Amino acid sequence: MPLHHELHGPAEGDAVLLSPGLGGSAGFWSPQLAALVEAGHRVIAYDHRGTGRSPADLPAGYTIAEMARDVLEVMDATSTPRCHLVGHALGGLVGLQLALDAPARVASLVLVNAWSRPNPHSARCFEARLALLGACGPRAYVEAQPIFLYPAAWCDHNAQRVAAEVEHALAHFPGEANLRARIGALRAFDVDARLGQITAPALVASAEDDVLVPWTCSQRLAEGLPQASLDRMPHGGHAHSVTEAAAFNRRLLAFLARVGAPGVPA
Repeated sequence: MPLHHELHGPAEGDAVLLSPGLGGSAGFWSPQLAALVEAGHRVIAYDHRGTGRSPADLPAGYTIAEMARDVLEVMDATSTPRCHLVGHALGGLVGLQLALDAPARVASLVLVNAWSRPNPHSARCFEARLALLGACGPRAYVEAQPIFLYPAAWCDHNAQRVAAEVEHALAHFPGEANLRARIGALRAFDVDARLGQITAPALVASAEDDVLVPWTCSQRLAEGLPQASLDRMPHGGHAHSVTEAAAFNRRLLAFLARVGAPGVPA
């Protein structure tokens, strides 16, 4: 079944493909859409397979490589030969895998709080989240989700927004089997020894107060990728593209301006 995808911006613009994290929803990138379109980019957003508007039963042993093949499907469906791929967390892993499997299709990478190999802290977080899901069900799982995404002060200041997001996540919960398959895929991901093979320019964006993925994972990415720069923000949490959207967008647009001029197809 074709994946749900959306096109925004001018048809002739530089192609920017947005790959969300574990939640899998194109809506995660709402804080970036207007800025990218205003800068002249052709923006492609999609729902990952088995989430949101791309329903599917994910198989056991599901992999990041399969998710990368889904990106190629979206690119082919939108007549996109190359793209600047912006990926958040799991979406960043998909970008790394795509750059290894189909390097000619990747003009650049923006990796937001991503990683190249498993780490014990994130593993502990995912174990706790899966235990909560198994023992208490989807409601408890999605109620806990903002703790891992956002700084506490931001959640407090945006309490109504967070509550609405929780209800939306519960209404669109992908099912326990699919969620476990997606978490299994990201936990098995390890391309640390292959980072030197990825020659696309990369912006590695991290937040130092990310409670789910240590910012040092981004540091390792930046050190291992041949053409990478590390952008460290002191505050914003795991989803700092949401909580510090204006600052994030400035950095994103500056990077894209360096690696490809709008109006020239990627």
